[in-house]
Amino acid sequence: MKTITFLPFAVSVAALALSGRGALAQDFKASKSLSNAGETLVRVEGTLRKPPREVWKWFSTEEGLKCWVAPLVKLDLRIGGKLQSNYDAKSSIGAAGTITLGITNYVDAELITFKVSLNDSFSELLQAEDGNLQEVIRLDTLPNGGTRVISTMVGWGIGPEWDRAADFFVKGNAYSYKILAQCVDGTVAK
Repeated sequence: MKTITFLPFAVSVAALALSGRGALAQDFKASKSLSNAGETLVRVEGTLRKPPREVWKWFSTEEGLKCWVAPLVKLDLRIGGKLQSNYDAKSSIGAAGTITLGITNYVDAELITFKVSLNDSFSELLQAEDGNLQEVIRLDTLPNGGTRVISTMVGWGIGPEWDRAADFFVKGNAYSYKILAQCVDGTVAK
């Protein structure tokens, strides 16, 4: 598997253990790679000091999602439900720029899969071809009681425009998950 690692927003910090409580939040890393079948994977991985049951609230509540996803969030947490968000705090859910993620499945405090529907920030071509695009998020329990978060986006199309979209998500998702880490640690700037 060929992996290209991007750390656009990373702080140059070695992975440190703090009193056996887990690595620093800054160790979230993003990569773009190819599966054995030649399909693009966009992955973000990192560790959090809190257990999955506590981390889950940042995925399963509007309040938690507003801390790290976007200032406007509407969540219908159920299989077949959806997560809608908008980065423009002066706008509204459903207005231009709204991001809609269908909820394909979830298991409390373990896993959630979103069906990604590209919004009007992406070309009509990409929007028409995004039928297989998904984000699979796992919350794994670490031996020290913390959480390993693994987000993998799959179902990318083929071609230069899709490659640019994947690169966009490598950078954007890395940034978002670092904000998640700050939310979980209670260090996010308000």
